[in-house]
Amino acid sequence: MCGFTGFVNQKDVPTGTINKMADRIKHRGPDDEVYFDDHKVSIGFRRLSIIDLAHGAQPIYSEDHKSVLTFNGEIYNYKDIRKELKDLGYKFNTDVDSEVIIRGYEAWGPKVLNKLRGMFAFVIYDSAKKQVFGARDHFGIKPLYYYDDGKTFLWGSEIKAFLEHPNFKKELNTKLLPIHLSFEFIPSRETMFKHVYKLLPGQYFVHKLNGGTELHRYFKFNYDHIDNSQTVDGDAKKLRKIVRDSVKEHMVSDVEVGSFLSSGVDSSYVLTEASKLHPIHSFSLGFHHSKYSELSWSTDFAKQLHQKNTPIYMNGDDYFGFLPTMMYYMDEPLSNPSAPQLFFLSKRTRESVKVALSGEGADEFFGGYNTYLEAIPFERYQKWVPGFIRNALAKMVKKMRPFHGRRFLIRGAEPLSERYYRVNYVFDYDQRNQLLKDPSINVDSGKYTKHIFDDVKDKDPMTQEQYFDINTWLPYDILHKADRMSMCNSLEVRTPLVDKVVGKFASTMPTKTRILKDGTTKVSLRQAAEDALPDKVAKKEKMGFPSPIAKWINTPKYHKLIVKAFNSDIAHRFFNVDYLMHLLKLHAEGHSIMQKIFTIYTFILWYGVYFPENTNLDIIDQVHKTKTDM
Repeated sequence: MCGFTGFVNQKDVPTGTINKMADRIKHRGPDDEVYFDDHKVSIGFRRLSIIDLAHGAQPIYSEDHKSVLTFNGEIYNYKDIRKELKDLGYKFNTDVDSEVIIRGYEAWGPKVLNKLRGMFAFVIYDSAKKQVFGARDHFGIKPLYYYDDGKTFLWGSEIKAFLEHPNFKKELNTKLLPIHLSFEFIPSRETMFKHVYKLLPGQYFVHKLNGGTELHRYFKFNYDHIDNSQTVDGDAKKLRKIVRDSVKEHMVSDVEVGSFLSSGVDSSYVLTEASKLHPIHSFSLGFHHSKYSELSWSTDFAKQLHQKNTPIYMNGDDYFGFLPTMMYYMDEPLSNPSAPQLFFLSKRTRESVKVALSGEGADEFFGGYNTYLEAIPFERYQKWVPGFIRNALAKMVKKMRPFHGRRFLIRGAEPLSERYYRVNYVFDYDQRNQLLKDPSINVDSGKYTKHIFDDVKDKDPMTQEQYFDINTWLPYDILHKADRMSMCNSLEVRTPLVDKVVGKFASTMPTKTRILKDGTTKVSLRQAAEDALPDKVAKKEKMGFPSPIAKWINTPKYHKLIVKAFNSDIAHRFFNVDYLMHLLKLHAEGHSIMQKIFTIYTFILWYGVYFPENTNLDIIDQVHKTKTDM
């Protein structure tokens, strides 16, 4: 696991620029640093040694030394690909997985991507073709960004590396602020920095040195091969083998592998399968004397498996003290309130191991979110009540004061692409009109992502919702958070349930083997896990990654921090401050609007970290202090 960055050279770039860019992401690879420069392209690499510790240094060259690779991730089937390439006559100098990519590129070009199983982002500079080739894994586990304004072309594992390049113009992409306020992330290739783009999951770029960037898709998850003959029993049986094999593949390492463990079925199932291979140290996070803590579940479960478990505790000071630094490491504003927990979990885990397994992806692939169950009553309502009646009811109740069922009647008149809660996960259109200082920049977030629902418009509502989450929520929130909060601690997190083979099988499962109409979510995965897990774990309802943050917001010392931010010059620049204070008042009165407050607060912190020259809110010094303490 590593970090890399680079740029196509320009005459006015000072010597040492690539070193400064790589230093910005040294947390991704503290074990080694290497640089390449041929006066046309400059590349910087930071290494976290996991496989072939002695010989895995990068960059890695093609046999003719005309191509050079920098790579971040793990290729779990690299031994099989290596054997195939050896049979074709290719020679290898190391036992590291990254070498199969450069040899595979020599043999097959971009088609090498179809053979890879793993998590990865890599860039190959091909001097013979005078181009830079960059690719990202199937589901977006590992990040890859590029900056392209038509004159300057940069790339890197994290955006912050670009800050050190003299031709990088740091500009806020203001048009995306309403989108962020709706989703808590940006569900597209765009970012909050102008001309900075994410390479999408399953995508690669080709940038010609003489100018011009092409984007190509080599993989896209779809539901084109659903098999309605499949049953829960049959899918559960298949999943037992698929999960077992995936965990085994994800355990390949030359260093000790640990595991995160919560009280839920996903991480418990992964840990159980891993413990069958060899003893594994698990790590769990919770809170002292808190109803939000899962530690009693996780520690008891580890004991049942006869495996070592380390409980980790955090408090409000830990949480709020870390938030400015969190926004630095996130690169983009992301307001998932579980991110600080993942940071402290990763920090303590890294003290014992370099690699940890995690259970991300199960909810998206196998139907684990309770919100998918909403599709059932809406489907019935829209089937039995004519559209003109639903529209009339929605218009009528919008004018009424809140009452039980009002939200259902309003949403029942909307198409799924507007109704699904992720589309207005934080603020809806009308709320953003009240919130934004300049309402003219507000946009319809439903239209921004409608094309994703259109991809599966012939599928049932639950399937459409899962497809949407697999293509947005999973890569842009869940996996983004996991990568940043682990890698800022130089910890590699592996996700056996976000996997090429696992995803392929999930794409064939009919709705009836994912979610039952009686309210049972992840039904096939739960049944698959029943043989390995205690009944109370296998059937436990999803808890997420909870924290007492809603309570902490009303605690005077933390409330004071938020009030200061909500009255800052940043707040006045972007938001209606009276509305912000109204939100705090509503929260104090017991309304469930924690996510709204947290999204605004973290955006203000993020802006203060990345645009300190535009504010008098003293945030950047706090970030430097926290990074030093770490």
